[in-house]
Amino acid sequence: MRHHWSRYATRGIVRAMKSNLDGFGNTCQQASVQTYSGTLSLAMRFTSTPRGARPARRLVGVRLHEWGMPYGSGPHEAVVLITAELTANAVRHGHVPGRGFHLALRGTAEPCPVVVRVEVSDTRTERQLPRPGGLPQPDPQSTGGRGLVLVEGLAARWGWRPRAGGPGKTVWAEYEIP
Repeated sequence: MRHHWSRYATRGIVRAMKSNLDGFGNTCQQASVQTYSGTLSLAMRFTSTPRGARPARRLVGVRLHEWGMPYGSGPHEAVVLITAELTANAVRHGHVPGRGFHLALRGTAEPCPVVVRVEVSDTRTERQLPRPGGLPQPDPQSTGGRGLVLVEGLAARWGWRPRAGGPGKTVWAEYEIP
């Protein structure tokens, strides 16, 4: 079976997996299977461990499928990969003991082309990222250091800003669906 993230969730977390459809932060009904029309969103906090990054990535995959972007399609795989890299970076480089990371996913159909925005916020303040276009090239012999290079290659735009309402930063990426 594919993408059964719910088996990892507790009853309290499943109730929190509702979409903010009104755009004002008010939690509304569960998102239904639909194509992009207007703006769709998802926001949730995860534990800042590999056990939190995995369900975040899988939840994004499930939600994209519910929004009409089928599993295995190029855009679906690209947005899931962007999410995987941003959440892995939040866990590896933005981890603060006792604090989690926040994931926000937004999709819009207006104006065309369709844009999906992934935002990952962590609470670590002392680690600052380079600006887009200023990423150092990874060492060919190293086994890491390619996450943001992948994000920069897949996303139409990406960047970071100080986290609103607290310490830390928010890294975001926008993927345009052709």
